[in-house]
Formats: sequence, structure tokens, C-alpha cells
Amino acid sequence: MTNTPVISRLFESARLGDLHLPNRLVMAPLTRNRAGADGVPQPIMSTYYAQRASAGLIIAEAATPNAVGQTYPNIPAIHNAAHVAGWRQVTDAVRDAGGRMFLQLQHGGRVGHPANSGLTPVAPSPIPLPETIHTPDGRQDAVVPREMTLDDIRSTVADFATAGRNALDAGFAGVEVHAANGHLLHQFLSQNTNHRTDAYGGSVAGRIRFVVEVVRAVAEAIGPERVGLRISPRVTVNGIQEGDTESIYPALVDALADSGLAYLHVVFADPDQPLFQKLRKSWPGTLVANPVLGWGVPLPADGGRQEGERLLAAGADLISLGRAFLANPDLVERLRVGAPLNPVRDDGLMYVGGEDGYTDYPTLADAPVSRP
Repeated sequence: MTNTPVISRLFESARLGDLHLPNRLVMAPLTRNRAGADGVPQPIMSTYYAQRASAGLIIAEAATPNAVGQTYPNIPAIHNAAHVAGWRQVTDAVRDAGGRMFLQLQHGGRVGHPANSGLTPVAPSPIPLPETIHTPDGRQDAVVPREMTLDDIRSTVADFATAGRNALDAGFAGVEVHAANGHLLHQFLSQNTNHRTDAYGGSVAGRIRFVVEVVRAVAEAIGPERVGLRISPRVTVNGIQEGDTESIYPALVDALADSGLAYLHVVFADPDQPLFQKLRKSWPGTLVANPVLGWGVPLPADGGRQEGERLLAAGADLISLGRAFLANPDLVERLRVGAPLNPVRDDGLMYVGGEDGYTDYPTLADAPVSRP
């Protein structure tokens, strides 16, 4: 069977700061729990990311900037020399395969557990996650996080800046600050998780302050052209209820619009929603959009290509895809030639470690050749 080449802007080249991207497809950060218990990236992660180096840009999975920010077991980190050395093996492998990488920086906040980090989680307010947490001993009830003091806030901002420097030392081209999906920065933005009455709570200006300070500190440490910001308006994962979505995100984007950041990454972006259109108009730089493909539903047959094209037409510059890259190491080529995609093997292999469901997805070149 001969596949028909697909004509799409997704395959056009683009620029991101000093980086030349051969296409507009971004591999979204996907937690896969293949690091060591100490947060050090393992050799199998080098294989996994190098397999996907044809993406215009890879944003590597969330890495914690300090010990208390750890979410689940076997999550990578970026706060000591061993972490840097482990990630250096990954970035070397991707670079040798022709790829480009940013690293996502994520602090879990209340999404954590002493059984994972050895520490009581911290958060803007002492409000526990309303669900259980995965630990080495099985799922356990979430604990009440410790409310962050002003010293905690200042030290966490500094930890993010140090993590940015560590990421460059590890060979990444830049970092993405994770202010989405119910983790610490998102907890500061949201009304139901931020009950503070000081300068970091209450008003919209107060609730965006921590995010702005983190982003600016990282930008000052490594250069704004090496820093992206990820947001997830209306996403309620990890017990988040923002309360004033239509106000908080325009204010946050306006506060950072003149910072010269590499990009703004909008999760579950809907080109038909006025908020997406407003953020696009307000953001002067590169906008990475992640299509609305649904949580817990099968991946569409085209992997999100049509939704990505709709977002490009609505003003996005780059399109991030998650599960499609997870299951298809050669996703760019498959989309380019109109080839079928591998289905995601959602059979308990997502977070268990090892090669199964991680580095064993076949490429087109691996498929058996049909004989006449």
C-alpha cells in the first residue's frame, strides 16, 4: 500500500529563539516514571527521547527543582550534580539523533507525599489534595500540606532559577516553567487552593505574583529566550477549581508579555473559545497550543493532526502532542505520509518502568514488508 503525502503547515520549519525547528510539531512533556528512586534519569530514557528526535522540539517530562517538589515515585529531578549528569546523557543522545530539547520544571506542591519525598508537601494554603497519591507502597491518602512561608516562597523561586541553570548545564536548549495541571504554580493561581491573605493571595494580582516571580527569576538566570511557560486554563485535574479563569490568565499573560520569553504553551487550547483568542492577541511571541483531545478517551486516528491544523489557522505557531508521540516514535513521518498510527497501549504500562509500553513502539521501518 502506498501512503499519500499530507500537505500541512505542521511540516513547515519554524524558529524558536536561536533554534531552527524542522517542523511545527512539539512533543509535549509526558511523565513516564522511568527515573531512579533518587530522581536520576536512567539510560532507557536516552533511548526513548532519541527515538522521538524528529519532533520539531521535545519538551522533556517534568523534573523537580527541589526535593520537596517531588510528586510520585521515579520522577526525574534537576537539583543536584547526579541529576545533571543523568540528563546530559539524554540530551547528548537526542542531539546525536538531530533533535532539540527543553526541560519542563515542575514543583508538585500539595501533589506529593512523605512516602515519595521524605518531606511534608508545601502549598500556598494547608488544603490537601482531595484524592489519593501513588507511593511505592500503593495509593495513600494525601496529607495536609504545610502552608508556605514568605521564606519558603523566596527559596522556591531561587530553586527554580537554579534548576534552569542546571538544565542548561545538562545540555537542554531551555526550560518550560510548569504552571498547569494542578501543581504548585497552578495552586497559587486557583481560588480553591490559594486562601492566602498576604501579597500572594486574594486578588488576581496577588495570585499571579508567585508565577510571575518564578518565571522572571528563571529568565534572569538563563535568558528569557530560553524560557517557556505552560498554563492550563479550565483544567480541573488534581482538584483544581480556578474560580475566575477569564480574569486570571489574561492578567498573567499581560504581566509577562514584555519579558521576551521563548513561548507560551496553552494546554487543551480551543480555537473557538474567546479566552484562547484573547491570549493569542495579548501574547506577542511564539504560542504553543496543545489540542483538546480529551482525557481518558481513545486517541483520534490522525493523532490530533486536524485539531492542530485548526489551531495553526487560529494563530498558534507550534502544536504540541502527547500520546501520539508516546505511541509513535516516528510520528512526524507517519503524519507526513498519511500512515496509520500505533494505538496507545493503555494496559498499565504508562508508569511502571521498563521497556514495555515505553521504547518498544514500532516505527514504519520496523513494519514487515508486504510481498506481491
